[in-house]
Amino acid sequence: MCGNNMSAPLPAIVPAARKATAAVIFLHGLGDTGHGWSEALAGIKSPHVKYICPHAPVMPVSLNMNMAMPSWFDIIGLSPDSQEDEAGIKQAAENVKALIDQEVKNGIPSNRIILGGFSQGGALSLYTALTTHQKLAGVVALSCWLPLRASFPQGPITGVNKDIAVLQCHGDCDPLVPLMFGSLTVERLKSMINPANITFRTYSGMMHSSCIEEMMDIKQFIEKHLPPVD
Repeated sequence: MCGNNMSAPLPAIVPAARKATAAVIFLHGLGDTGHGWSEALAGIKSPHVKYICPHAPVMPVSLNMNMAMPSWFDIIGLSPDSQEDEAGIKQAAENVKALIDQEVKNGIPSNRIILGGFSQGGALSLYTALTTHQKLAGVVALSCWLPLRASFPQGPITGVNKDIAVLQCHGDCDPLVPLMFGSLTVERLKSMINPANITFRTYSGMMHSSCIEEMMDIKQFIEKHLPPVD
């Protein structure tokens, strides 16, 4: 997965029950692995969709006193004006684009792939979708923010995903990534891509986690944007 870490374990995969004609690539949060999300997605799976949950490389994380843990890129702080790991974020996005390319080689066109993630993984999925030349079916961004937001021009983006469908979800009691981050992110997204295609859902009482209602919303979004083709 990571260019400088050949020992990163292979992604956790929920195979399609029949021929895979679509895929969901889902990126976990800081300190986690792909296994938990692969189990959650297995609970809402569609028979023609393959679910790929890669594991982040293990690296020291500044936010956690440089302790090594699975992380897509370094996180220096969690306030809106915190310094960001620009090189790490851009490298991580390239690694995700390589995963998408691998699925295209496997016979699933990129416009039949939804990219998603939770927290740090959701941030990376948003950044990747807005910077890639691969046309995607949609993005699922859970409890997250848009990294390197100052690097994007003001106004609409011109890339292949300027009309991409986005499902952004956030708990209203999130102590780690406050709901305000989600609200600011959705406003920024509306200035960059077609606002008619952005859905922002909040969940009462939900902290930095997921819930059944959110998983049902994700299931509906995947079914809408990755319908069966056969």
